[in-house]
Amino acid sequence: MTRSEVVGADIGVIGLGVMGRNLTLNMDDHGFTVAVYNRTVARVDEFLTGEAAGTRVLGARSLPEMVGLLARPRRILLMIRAGDPVDSVIDRLVPLFEPGDIILDGGNSHYRDTMRRTRRLEAAGFHFIGAGISGGEEGARHGPSIMPGGSTDAWPDVRGTLQAIAAKADGTPCCDWVGPDGSGHFVKMVHNGIEYGDMQVIAEAYDVMRRGLAMTHDEMHDAFAAWDTGKLDSYLVEITADIMARRDDDGTPLLENILDAAGQKGTGEWTVTSSLEYGEPTSLVAEAVYARVVSALLERRLAASQVLDGPRSDFAADRRQALSDLHGALYASKIVSYAQGFMLLAAASAEHAWELDLARVASLWRGGCIIRSRFLTDIMRAYENQPGLSDLLLSPFFAGELAAAQQGWRRTVTRAVEAGIAVPAYSSALAFYDGYRTGRGPAALIQAQRDYFGAHTYERTDRARGEFFHTDWTGEDGATTSTAYTV
Repeated sequence: MTRSEVVGADIGVIGLGVMGRNLTLNMDDHGFTVAVYNRTVARVDEFLTGEAAGTRVLGARSLPEMVGLLARPRRILLMIRAGDPVDSVIDRLVPLFEPGDIILDGGNSHYRDTMRRTRRLEAAGFHFIGAGISGGEEGARHGPSIMPGGSTDAWPDVRGTLQAIAAKADGTPCCDWVGPDGSGHFVKMVHNGIEYGDMQVIAEAYDVMRRGLAMTHDEMHDAFAAWDTGKLDSYLVEITADIMARRDDDGTPLLENILDAAGQKGTGEWTVTSSLEYGEPTSLVAEAVYARVVSALLERRLAASQVLDGPRSDFAADRRQALSDLHGALYASKIVSYAQGFMLLAAASAEHAWELDLARVASLWRGGCIIRSRFLTDIMRAYENQPGLSDLLLSPFFAGELAAAQQGWRRTVTRAVEAGIAVPAYSSALAFYDGYRTGRGPAALIQAQRDYFGAHTYERTDRARGEFFHTDWTGEDGATTSTAYTV
């Protein structure tokens, strides 16, 4: 297609990295005309003569040229690094825009930045959408999960494009409007936090298989492949089975030649920080983040391994029973992690009046994204069956699943502790489960201690919530409380 044949491109894409290129080709596959621009203009020419050769994709060598190629209202998708680069491009686009034009940010931006940008652009007469996109290179090319939120009035103008290119689950696009301002990027952030947790619980299973049960990589491949046909059916378990089967050039398992030091880009940390802000526990995600931090201390760990002693007991168990128990530990920990993630979503939704549909959020993740799994259909149904469900652990289905899995879960944690194998996700999830199901825990003592040393007051079991008391524990501090001073 030549420029003279174009009435106006349907959408523009700024940023021709892996995701930008593949989303562009995906849109072209679905009949949309796409104009592309990249700060390094040579990438535009490379793309047009390479992967996009023979398509309807149009190249622009400046932002004014791109804006001029677009049909009104103009729609531009940013696939660039989060942070200052997004604001810089917005600053350059605003003078070129007309009222009603739309900017979509498809990167991993912090949701509060998206809230700020939405307010700014709406005040100027434009629209802004923070569209969380998950699925990596393959998803971008053939159908990702897309989580758009921001200027609600803009949704009808981008819905057709985004839902066309999104993954489908049972024929339903894994893309739907999430809510106002930063809700789309918040949902994507929690998705990524849960992804950290999923990867950690699988990694702990690998460590138990390798060190506790002395399984070969072929045996581990068979175990993960079998798990992928049942309750743990998921993209991450599927690729784990593939990884176990992969051999290096010398015939050894490739996994054993990969350095034991994990990287991270920050969305897991954002999830944990947000959980503290909203007062909702994401303890398993926190342990997953810290496990990556510990893994990065490689040289120090190697030194410590020569100094610090550990238990000398074996991972004593019948292998068949141990694998069954390990499956239960992974599955139960996964339930806890998702329950915690959805607690965080509900809290943020209430705080910002987003009115998130949690069943729909689960549905958006069923296809295209990294955490896609059969399990998400169970979550979707739990919220559909109980629209007022406060958290997943209280749904009859998941309460029953945890009851069935918990003995194997407990045995796995016990064996790992006795053998000196770190399972922070399994043990943290179990601690949360036991703490959450306990009607009276040890916090009364903590409150008494706080009142003793800092006069922070406490509530009583025989009085209404919200009424606070202080005890003169030493006979010397009188009636002064921390409402008057801070310790």
